[in-house]
Parts: sequence; structure tokens; C-alpha cells
Amino acid sequence: MQAKKRYFILLSAGTCLVLLFYFGGLQFRASRNQSRREEHGSRNGLHHTSPDHFWPQFPDALRPFIPWDQLENEDDSVPISPKQKRDGNSSIYKGKRCRMESCFDFTLCKKNGFKVYVYPQQKGEKIAESYQNILAAIEGSRFYTSDPSQACLFVLSLDTLDRDQLSPQYVHNLKSKVQSLHLWNNGRNHLIFNLYSGTWPDYTEDVGFDIGQAMLAKASISTENFRPNFDVSIPLFSKDHPRTGGEKGFLRFNTIPPLRKYMLVFKGKRYLTGIGSDTRNALYHVHNGEDVVLLTTCKHGKDWQKHKDSRCDKDNTEYEKYDYREMLHNATFCLVPRGRRLGSFRFLEALQAACVPVMLSNGWELPFSEVIDWNQAAIIGDERLLLQIPSTIRSIHQDKILALRQQTQFLWEAYFSSVEKIVLTTLEIIQDRIFKHISRNSLIWNKHPGGLFVLPQYSSYLGDFPYYYANLGLKPPSKFTAVIHAVTPLVSQSQPVLKLLVAAAKSQYCAQIIVLWNCDKPLPAKHRWPATPVPVIVIEGESKVMSSRFLPYDNIITDAVLSLDEDTVLSTTEVDFAFTVWQSFPERIVGYPARSHFWDNTKERWGYTSKWTNDYSMVLTGAAIYHKYYHYLYTHYLPASLKNMVDQLANCEDILMNFLVSAVTKLPPIKVTQKKQYKETMMGQTSRASRWADPDHFAQRQSCMNTFASWFGYMPLSHSQMRLDPVLFKDQVSILRKKYRDIERL
Repeated sequence: MQAKKRYFILLSAGTCLVLLFYFGGLQFRASRNQSRREEHGSRNGLHHTSPDHFWPQFPDALRPFIPWDQLENEDDSVPISPKQKRDGNSSIYKGKRCRMESCFDFTLCKKNGFKVYVYPQQKGEKIAESYQNILAAIEGSRFYTSDPSQACLFVLSLDTLDRDQLSPQYVHNLKSKVQSLHLWNNGRNHLIFNLYSGTWPDYTEDVGFDIGQAMLAKASISTENFRPNFDVSIPLFSKDHPRTGGEKGFLRFNTIPPLRKYMLVFKGKRYLTGIGSDTRNALYHVHNGEDVVLLTTCKHGKDWQKHKDSRCDKDNTEYEKYDYREMLHNATFCLVPRGRRLGSFRFLEALQAACVPVMLSNGWELPFSEVIDWNQAAIIGDERLLLQIPSTIRSIHQDKILALRQQTQFLWEAYFSSVEKIVLTTLEIIQDRIFKHISRNSLIWNKHPGGLFVLPQYSSYLGDFPYYYANLGLKPPSKFTAVIHAVTPLVSQSQPVLKLLVAAAKSQYCAQIIVLWNCDKPLPAKHRWPATPVPVIVIEGESKVMSSRFLPYDNIITDAVLSLDEDTVLSTTEVDFAFTVWQSFPERIVGYPARSHFWDNTKERWGYTSKWTNDYSMVLTGAAIYHKYYHYLYTHYLPASLKNMVDQLANCEDILMNFLVSAVTKLPPIKVTQKKQYKETMMGQTSRASRWADPDHFAQRQSCMNTFASWFGYMPLSHSQMRLDPVLFKDQVSILRKKYRDIERL
């Protein structure tokens, strides 16, 4: 038997070799004959292409860089009818092959940076409130330019949000109006915003005019029509969505376990016929009336009774029993099924309510999917597997549910709570595409504080920001730079500024001292400054304005900055203790003089107080430590209008810095121990020269508070009652057991 097996194997191997040589020889002769024909043709000036050519035809490596309108048909053997050509030309996806490399002119951006131009509004053109909010957000951003020659991106003033022909907001003759714009250039470097497209009954994604090579920032866009790395998927938001600020998320505290009264809820319309009706019509199969409450109603539209089915009356009765807001705030998961279009208002409502969205909209390109990892905040379901949804969400561990809910709150407040944030996120995504070498990574977009507050122009290394030390396994900085803001001339060796300089220089954590000379008098001679163990650098302010104290000076070599007013009185021990506290909270302001804000019901405005109370919401930068990134953010993120106000008043720069840091961190500053007479001592040293002696000082600060709150769209400051003291502070034990013993003696 073994011999027979060996003979059989040898026979099989021989047969395979014969067949291999036979067929290989045929192909070799065919390719040789083909090459001879090509040589013969080339000698006669001819070139033939054979369909059964031996070598595969690879695509041209440079093809993506060819403009889409110059690309040839992939299959020349398939004829295109005139009707197909007309349909292709009228489609919004005529430029479906558009990518940044092929349909965007990068040279405009590299010349002047990322600047956005909004066309001036044409006379007689109506603009819906939602689109006005979009344009206002662009014009109020740091990207805006009124000079089209400086622009990198162009936005139409023509309202393109609602392209449903049955809508009263529909703009007619948009095709001719767009084509008449002298900067249109077939849509190149243009961005078009759209919320609604198509109309009854099929609700296609056609916006009704040729967008050419323009990018789409579109809601309810499908993955089939979405052009990756070119279009931007935005959320569907209502006309009542706030322009700036927006409400905070509804997750006020973390409940453990993170389960609510209802496991899964939905309340909305049910479509009896047409697109989007299948999923919502099937929801009653999952509804149990206990912890899974999925309610639909047929009662919408003018002639709903003509089309109602046998379930309509029962559904309508059940629908009226439940309050939508009560359900939303008491549910762990919220179903987000597609409607007539892929997107739904329920998506943003669920995010704000910390109700984990369960997506049932096959083919929907989720908002900002290019940068947001939705697996951290939502459950992506399948319309075809509706009956498996309850068992799937019941199997999710409580730890995962808590993480999902926390992420919904972060994403809501970072990118979706206002029209301004939606617009700025869109622009930042496009900017990252243009300047890829400094673009934000996924960690920045999906971790606090988010992509809008982390400016990659500052640094491409995450360790240079105060928010990622734990993620990178880094320790906070071990040294600080003291920046002393000097505004009065140096006339005596006993002035507080010199004592302050010596005290800061003696700190074991001090790397250097910078004196910002914003005084009208000339710089003092070098010998006027005391000798110190660390370098002292004196910088003369060019503009000599208040905002100059927060400029991102290259001379600041440490990440930590100790900001000091010239009349502040601090000991070395106080400086050391404040810095050790800051090392535990590197993203926050840590310091001594605290102030608070309040809402004045009689005047209906925000108020400012310096009274010593049990809580505070600001730590003044006259004696505070913070990360130097906030200098960059103050200079490049805040609008010129706020900084000009500060400079004109020569006041409020410390309040504005507190607003900024609280808006970024969503946390209050941290107050540390101080001596009892700190306030009186500080103000008494140079009372005549100090701005604190100005009677209009507090009135100006009240005005600043309200102006700043108006720009942010909400009040970012939050109160705290926490004060950090040294261990054994004021305890009745030996002073020798206390590390910061000198603080109690002051």
C-alpha cells in the first residue's frame, strides 16, 4: 500500500508539471507575439491595446491630483446616454471624486493662513435666523477676514440651509445667483452649509444646484454620498438652538450605579408610508411599557386620518400618557431612529440629557465622524436587528454605561451646545486638513478640553499642554518663572516690588524672574535691581497695555508661570506652598487673592464682589500660578474687542483670564492659604499709585463681567468653597512638625 501511494503521488506531481509547462508556454508565446505586434506597430507609428493583455494595467499614481472634471470614464466600453450625462451634471455629486488634493487650492491658505471670507449680503435676499447665526459665528471668530484677497475659504451669504422645495425658507433661483458670484470659481475653496435637502416623497440629498468643487457641511448626509476628507457631517439642529454658549449638559453628578428609571425610551412621529417609515413602524414590537418605552404617533400632517392604520388610535392614546422631558431625564439609553432623513433632532437632545444615544439610522455619516470616536459615547445599532436592541443594551456593564454618559456630556459641551461651536468645529476640522503637520490627533478631539481649546499652532507635542500629563505619564513641571508686572517708577530700594523679587527668587522652585516694565519712565539701571540667585530679565513693554502681561513671551522657559503685581506682598514660604499645590492641579489657576461673582436680581446683571465670604469664583492674577499655555490662548483665542476693552480701562485683565481658564476647564480656580492682612498690606503699600484706589475701579469691573459673559454666551465662572492649607495648619502641635511653619507666623 505504501508503494502504491508513492507511485500515485509521483504520477500526480508529474501531471501537474506537464500542465504547468503547457499553459505557461501558451501564455509566454502569446505575450511574445503581443510584444512583437507592439514593436511592429511602434515602428509603423501605431499603437494597439489588446483586451487580453498579459500584464495588469495599474491606475495612474497621480490620478487623484487630476481635477474631477477632467477625469475620463473608467470604462470606455460602456456608452453614456445624453440623459445620464444631464443627470450627472445636475447632481450635487457631480464632484463626487473631489478630495482636498484635487478640488482645493492650498496656496491661498499657505500665503495668509486659514482665513474665512463671508460674501456680503445681497439686497432683497432673505436669510433664516439659523443661517444668520452661522454667519455671525464665522464673522465673530478669529478666522474671519473682510478682505477676499486674504481668504483661504469662502462662505456664501445666500441661505443654503433649507433646500426642501416645500419649505417657506427655500431660496429660489439659487443656481443662477451662485453662478453670478465673481469669486465662485466653480465652487473651489467654498464651504456650503445645509441642514435639509430633497423633498417629499423620496427626500434625496440633492441641494438643488450645482455645487461644483465646493465642500459640503451637511446634516443627514449618507456614507454613500459623503466625500471623506472633503465634506463635513454636521448635526441637525433646530432654529431655537442657541447661537453662543448654550445650556450645560444635564448630568450634574455621577450616580452609581448609573441606571435610571427607564432603560430605553423614544417618543416621536410615526410615518405610515414612504421613506423612513419601516423602522418607526416596527418599534411597537420592542415597547414593553415598563423599562422600554417607545412611543409613536400618527397624528401629524394635514390628512393623517386618511392614511391611519389599525394601530394609530392605540398609539396616540399611549403617546399622550408620557411627558417627553420626564422620559428623557430618567432614561439610560435613548433611541435615535431615522426620520424622513437620516438625521434627527433626538440626537442632540439625547446628548444633552446624558442619555446614551442608540443609533438606528443605517448609512448615516455621524456628525464630525472624522474626528469624534462615537463608540465612546453612543451605541451604533442596525435597523435590521431592531429586536436585538434591548438585549444588547442590557448586556452593557455599568462601568461602560457611566463612561458613555460622561462622554456624551463632554461632546455636548465641547462641540454641540451652540451654533457657534458647531461652526467652529467645522472650520477647525478643515484647518487640520490643510495644515496636516500640526493637526490635532484623536486624543485631543475626544478628551477634555477638546479640539476647540487646544490650538496646535502652540505646539505639536501633547506634553506642552496642561491637560495630558496623566495620559502621557508625565510629572508636572518642577520649576516656575515669576513674571512681575511693574507700572510705577523705581524710586526707592524699599519698594514692595524689590522685596517681592527677592522673596520669589529665594524659592527652591524658581527658575528665573521676568520683570515686565510697563511704566512710562525709562528702565532702571542694572545696579538698581537686587542680586538674586536666579536670572532676572527686564522686558520693556512696547505697547505698555494691560494685556501685554499675558503675551506668550519666548523668554518664559518654564511651563509654570507665577504672575505677580508689583505691590503684592508674599513670602518665599507662601510661594513654595502655592507652587506645590499647583503641581497637583496644573490646568487650573492656583493663588491667593480670591474674588466672587453673583447675579443681581434687581439690576438683572452680573455683579462683582471682593468681600471675604465662604466661597469664591476667581483668583486674581496679582498672585497666582498657572500654565503658560494660557498666555497663548489669551492672545490668540480671545477676540480683539475684549482685549481692547481691557487695555482702554487698564483694568479687568485678571477677570478675563479667569473667564478663559474656567471656560476651558469647566472648573473653579483654587485658593490657597494666605495671611490675614494680605489684602490691606497689598493695597496699603502704594495706595496713591495703585489702580485699586480708583473709585471707578469696581464699577468698571462690574461692566467687564457682563461684557465678558455676553461674548462667551454664558457665565463660565463657577463657585468653590475649597481652600487648601498646609498639613497641620493651625493645629495645636509643635511648630517643628510643620513643613510650612512660616505661613502661620505671617
